[in-house]
This record gives sequence, structure tokens and C-alpha cells, in this order.
Amino acid sequence: MKTQLKRIINYSLLIINSTTLTAQLRWVNVDSLYGPLPASVHVFKTTDSLDGKPNIAYYIIADLKDKRLLFDADTTLNRRFTPSQFYQKNNQPLVVVNTTFFSFQTNQNLNVVIKEGKLVSYNLKSLFNKSDSTYYYITRSALGISKERNADVAWLYTDSLSKWPYSLTFGPSPLAGHKANPRLKDVKWAMPCSFCRMKRKWRMQTAVGGGPVLVQRGEISITNEREKMFTGKAINDKHPRTAMGYTKDNNLIILVVQGRFPSIAEGATLGQEAKILQDLGCWEALNLDGGGSSCMLVNGKETIKPSDAAGQRAVPAVFIISNKQKN
Repeated sequence: MKTQLKRIINYSLLIINSTTLTAQLRWVNVDSLYGPLPASVHVFKTTDSLDGKPNIAYYIIADLKDKRLLFDADTTLNRRFTPSQFYQKNNQPLVVVNTTFFSFQTNQNLNVVIKEGKLVSYNLKSLFNKSDSTYYYITRSALGISKERNADVAWLYTDSLSKWPYSLTFGPSPLAGHKANPRLKDVKWAMPCSFCRMKRKWRMQTAVGGGPVLVQRGEISITNEREKMFTGKAINDKHPRTAMGYTKDNNLIILVVQGRFPSIAEGATLGQEAKILQDLGCWEALNLDGGGSSCMLVNGKETIKPSDAAGQRAVPAVFIISNKQKN
């Protein structure tokens, strides 16, 4: 009971902290620095402080209904490329941005990737929680774009036997398994019936996963605990960030926030990131892999400066926007 109450208090404080960011950032159009760009794609930058701390951030806005644009993803198998390498590999597209979380040991994606209508990467199936010695089925969020060019953010459960992921309509709940028993080789899992009733096949042409969800129905709603993402106080830490969302008028928004540069750009918390996306008009949005992975290229040029000392971090998957006329 105490643990549950503590989680509720921490979640409430996160929402309170995020909604106190009342001053909207001022964004400057910097298309001229990254051109040529089609009329349906624009680049904006801000250097306004974030809660009094130095800040540098960029976002891309692209019209999902512009059929001259191709929204795609690319991934690798058991290896990683830098965004610049993905840029060359994919015939120099307009935009390349990092997406999924991954394992440094195996280079494996830990989130969904759908490329050209095919599920090519799966969510992490289960998670062991040391605090309560319990295994959990988990759902992780993703942003997808359908053949009709409609965007959606959903919580997904994937199964290698199914062609499509399964989405939850009303958001995830912790899906508890049994207590771990070191004498047992196999663990029996428990899946609530509510999950079974709410699941549906999520048929997308392109999708990339991450988590947690940050904005739902235009309101800040951070599902960190339910997706079992960042533990403890990590949700309030400032880091470089990458996020994606969409507006009700069919615009895709990709946000990157520079971080880990003291006195220059200190990064953002999940709450601050959510507030920025809400202010930009996102109807739904989610967080993607951040930290040293955060990097967005526009016509091959970096926007934020990656925080790793070596520069761009190699990642296993990216989201891509291409100009069909160019290809």
C-alpha cells in the first residue's frame, strides 16, 4: 500500500510540475539553414530558456496528407548505424531521426518497428521487476502512420506469431505475472481479461516505438509507470530528448531537445517535453530514445548537437521523411 501511494504521489507531482510551465517557447523558422525543403515541411528552433535553464531545441512539422512525402522507417539486424550512415543508406532523405530504445549488448531494438507494412521489430515481451520479484507482461507505445496517412499513438503488445501488433484502446495497465521462482525454468504468465477485450490489430504502414506516452487527446498524460519505463526519480531528470506526435489537422511533429551541455543546453524532463509538445498542438505524442541517441538530420545536417563525446551514436532504427520527387 505504501509503495502504491508513493507511486501515486510521484505521478501527481510530475503532472503538477509539467503544468506549471506556463510560458510558451518562442520558435524561429530556420528553413533557410536546412533547405531545400518542400512547402509542406518546415524546421523551427528555439533558444528560449526552459524553467530558467539554458535550452536548445528543434522541431520538424510535416503535412501527413502531402502525397509527395514518404514517411518510412529503417532498421538493421544485429548492428547499428549512425543517423548519417542511415542518411546515405536511404538515398539522402529529407529527415532522419533516432527512434527506438535498444540493447547495447545485442544491438537489438526493444520496441516496435513497422516498415512498408511489415512488422520487422518487436516490443520487449516481459520485464522482471526486482522491487517486487515479479515478471510482467508489458506494453510499450508507438506512433504509426496508416496507408491513408492517418497517425495514431497506441500501446502495443507484439507476438512473433501475429502479422500485426495488438493495441490497447484505453491505455495500458501493469500486467502482472507470477512471483519469480528460481527453481522453475518456465514462468506462467497472467494476462487480465480486460486486456483481451480491448486488444485490436494495429494495421500501420510505418511505425516506430518508444515510450512513455506524453500527450493524449491534447492533454498531458504521462504513462511512465504503466509502461514501466523510467524508475524512481529518473522521470524528473533532464536529458537530451527525442519525441514524435501529431496534430488534429494531420501534421506530424518531431521534436529534439539538446542536453548535457552545462550552461548551453541542459535538456528536458519528461514533463517539460510533454508541455512543449502540447504547446505545439499535439493531439497525441510519445517519448522516444533520448540521451546520447538523440539526433535529427535535415538534408543531412545536424539540428541539435549529440551529447556523446564521439558525436552521433549508432542506433538500430530511425524514422525517415523523404521527398518522392527527389527519389
